[in-house]
Parts: sequence; structure tokens; C-alpha cells
Amino acid sequence: MSKSGMEYPYQVDPRDSAVAVQRKSQERRSFYVTVRQKFVIATIFSILWFAASLWLAQPWVRELSQVVGAPLAWTIVFMIALIPGFLNAHILMSVLLDSPPALPSEIMDHPETFPPITVLIAAYNEEENIPETVMALLQQDYPAPVEILVADDGSTDETVGVLKSLRLSNLTVLQVDHSGKAGALTAGLRAITTDITVCIDADTYLHPQALKRIVARLMSDPAHTAAVAGCVLVRNSRSSLMTRLQEWDYFLGISSAKRQQALYQGTLVAQGAFSAFKTSALRHCEGWPSVIGEDIVLTWKLLSKGFRVGYEATAVCFTNAPSGLSAFWRQRQRWARGMIEGLKRHGSLVWKGNLTGFFVGVDFVIPLIDLFYSIVFLPGLILALTGRYYIVGPITLLVIPIAFLIVVLMFHKQRQVFDELNLKVRRNSFGFFFFMLLYQPLMSPICLTGYLKELAGARKRW
Repeated sequence: MSKSGMEYPYQVDPRDSAVAVQRKSQERRSFYVTVRQKFVIATIFSILWFAASLWLAQPWVRELSQVVGAPLAWTIVFMIALIPGFLNAHILMSVLLDSPPALPSEIMDHPETFPPITVLIAAYNEEENIPETVMALLQQDYPAPVEILVADDGSTDETVGVLKSLRLSNLTVLQVDHSGKAGALTAGLRAITTDITVCIDADTYLHPQALKRIVARLMSDPAHTAAVAGCVLVRNSRSSLMTRLQEWDYFLGISSAKRQQALYQGTLVAQGAFSAFKTSALRHCEGWPSVIGEDIVLTWKLLSKGFRVGYEATAVCFTNAPSGLSAFWRQRQRWARGMIEGLKRHGSLVWKGNLTGFFVGVDFVIPLIDLFYSIVFLPGLILALTGRYYIVGPITLLVIPIAFLIVVLMFHKQRQVFDELNLKVRRNSFGFFFFMLLYQPLMSPICLTGYLKELAGARKRW
């Protein structure tokens, strides 16, 4: 339990931090592998995995060709097995090679080096969540002034009244006409005077060291770094089965993608839930675009202008995940639509000539994978239950070992982060079982509907 009385989803671990040991180990390293060399290693490993899978899939393709013809058979096998296998192999090797530098002691151990910052929060009818969010900011171990700016997007509840009742000298409430999250954030940006802006959601609860760590990473990263994404985890994982599933998605799935992208300096989303920005870079992009996936499109705009976006795994926050299926469906549809918005506006990043282009290219492929998973793999799974193994058969079990290795490796990496923060992972075996069993069959159809809505120009709402 924190000083403010808020319960965090992970308990304090009395074991000493491993930061000093890790730093000494890094200082002793004499053999250095560059980022591009790591990318080459991961890609070669993935190609070898792809080649082995292709050889093993020959009997499967021949059998399926007798039912649907060779062209469609090859297409199905590529989209539901070979390409996903390649991408998973790339994640596995990338996370294995990932060893980000420790936050530099010349910043962390010298409070005078930290600049004043502004925490920007867009709020719409958040009277229940935002008081705890603001109070968590007061518990931050940040050695410089922190201004809190809440841009209220025309709330119709008591959000504004609750904030004003807190009577905090460093809290400013900016009331704007209701226009959506992007409009509220951009209005808030115009009022910011500090060089660094940290954006969090109205239901985000920061670990006490979160601001210090994310700002230190932004300060120590290369000069052209415009933003650093924090590590977002689920706070309300005991609320329902849906939140139990999402706890593992955030802890393992989303975090593995962030680590992979950050390793190759291609982080694709500085998420609105918790990210730090150079204010000048935000103004250079004229704030957040008025789209449903404003954080995705803004990040891609920063990348298109030559900026770099980083990630700090030890800058941890906790957010409230949707507890019901309908709310989860709406959220993930928004994320899927945001990816399509990014591809439509900044898809040319794929030709940029740097490693970011690889991940943009992956995002072009992901909708096709979700399409085939939804309309081919899932029906094939039902057929397999009746003894018809045309689409889903024993050969598809080969994806399990690599998926399991990713889970084991990511759990080890995340445990290291938690050790550094003196946190302990809570048990959630029930959620893990259903995460491994049900999450992808649930996610692909939801994302597919989001892609189709965006391509069809359906109405957008926050």
C-alpha cells in the first residue's frame, strides 16, 4: 500500500536492487554487438526458422492442395504458419539480444540535472479515476518541479470540481470544448512552458520512480530522440477474467514488442498512457492529430520527420484495463484503427531506409495475418475437432515451442525489471492459462473489425 492509500497490483519485494551489479557487468563488457548486427543475427535466425518450417510444411501443403488447389494452399500456409513463425522467431532472438544500457549514474545520482517538467492529462468524465492519478503524482521521487496540467475535454460530470477541490498549487485545470482526446491534448500543449512534457491517461498510476526514470532515459538517449515510451501494466487484474488475460498481454506481449522495436531504434508507439516528449518536438508536429489513434499517428509523424522514439522498461505505470468484453472490444478496435490511420498517413516510412521501416512493413502484413487467422485458421480449428486436419493439424503445433520460449524469456526479462524496482509479480496462473489458450482467437477478429471500420470510414469517437 502506498503512502496515499492506493493499492498497486505488485507487492514490494524486500530483496536488494540488482542495479549496481548490472552496471558493473556492463562496464566489464569488452565485446560489443551493434544494433544493426543484432538485427542481422535476428533476421538470419528467423530465415532459418522459416526455411525449416517450409520444409516441414511440404506434406501439409500437398494435402491441402488436394482440397483447395495449390495457389490457395500455399497462401494459407504462408499466412497462418510461415510468416507468423518468422515474426515470432524475430521477436524471440531480438528479446534475447536486448540488453539496454542502464540509466547513467551521472544523471540518476545528481538531482540537480533533472529539469522541471509538465505532466499533461486529457480528461473526459473521469471524476472516479483522476483524483488517485493526481495523488500518485504527488508521491513521485522526482527531484525537480512537476507541473500538472489537466485538459478537461468538456466533461459533463464532476471532474473539474473534484480536481479544484484538491487545492494543489502545481495543478492547473484547463477547460476546453468537447472535441476529443487529441484536441484536449493539443490545447494543453499550448499552455506548457517546460522543455519536457510527460503524457499520462486519467486512469494511469505511476510507480514512484516512473517520472525520474523516463526523463533520465529521454535525457541520456541520442540527441534526436523526441520521445520515450514507458512500460504500461494492468492495475485492476483481479477485476474479471478479461483483466486477468490483459495482465499477461501487457506484461509479456506488448512489452516484448516494445523491447524488440526499441532495440532497433524503431519504437512505433509512444502511448498516451505514459510517455515523455520533448515539448519542442510536439510543437514541431503541431500537437496530436485529430484521429482515433492519436498517439500512434503522432509517433509515426515524429519518425517521419527524422526523430527517434525510445522505450524505458523500468519506467513503470499501472492502468485500468477494460473489465468487460464490450469495453475491451471497443478499445482494441480503436488500436487497430489507429494502426491503419498510421499506415495511411505515414506508411511511406517503410521506404525510409532504416530499421523503423521493417516494423512499419510488419504492420502492413499484420492485417492480412489477422484476416487469415479469423476466416481460415479458426474454422480450420473447428474442422480439426471433427477429425479433418486440412488446415489445422499436428504440423501447426510447431508454433508452440517458439511461443513458449518467448513467454519464458519475457518473464525472465520482466522479473529483472521488477527486481530493480523492488516489486514482486503477483500470481495469475488462471489468467495465464486462458491468455495462452484464448487471447489470439479473441484478438484477431476484434482487430479485423477495426481494420474494416477504418477502411470503410466509419464514425470515430473517443
